[in-house]
Amino acid sequence: MSNSVLFAIAQGGTSPELRSWCMEKLEALDFPGYGIGGLCIGEKKEDMWRAVDATMPLMPKEKPRYLMGVGAPDDILNAVERGIDVFDSVFPTRNARHGTIWASQGRINLDRREFLEDFRPLDPECKCPVCRNHSRAYVSHLLRVGEMEGMRLATIHNLYFTINLIKELQIAVRESRFSSFKAEMLGKWGI
Repeated sequence: MSNSVLFAIAQGGTSPELRSWCMEKLEALDFPGYGIGGLCIGEKKEDMWRAVDATMPLMPKEKPRYLMGVGAPDDILNAVERGIDVFDSVFPTRNARHGTIWASQGRINLDRREFLEDFRPLDPECKCPVCRNHSRAYVSHLLRVGEMEGMRLATIHNLYFTINLIKELQIAVRESRFSSFKAEMLGKWGI
């Protein structure tokens, strides 16, 4: 346990007053890191970001700041822009189980019939083992017949995509070009 870091998680739903009260109490306990919890569970995006925006100024800047449950690529970019350092999410795996992958050109639902004869890689720009070895048609077929291998392959791709996005994001932040990186990604994804 000596290498563990305990994060205090600020709660309060979408209420700025409750979040402020919670952060005041937690900060007095001087934790190694602070998180924002109780969001990303179905509320409207604008309500989620309003709660994040109300909480961020109350969190110590010198300690890691964690937003629980954020995993959509555009949400990751929006969170980093607000100063969030750490994320966790089932987003890549849950989407894969339902036939949805993320690619350089945006969200793709491989359950759709149009992909049954599409022999391109899932994402032509991706270097993951799935994209190097399998086609959209193959993974789409596996997903449509309920074969677990389809979910596994889509999961591998989505995890690779997310990890690669975060690596590219870290480079963009280090090189002071986050804004242009975000604009480029959102443009490619059509968001």
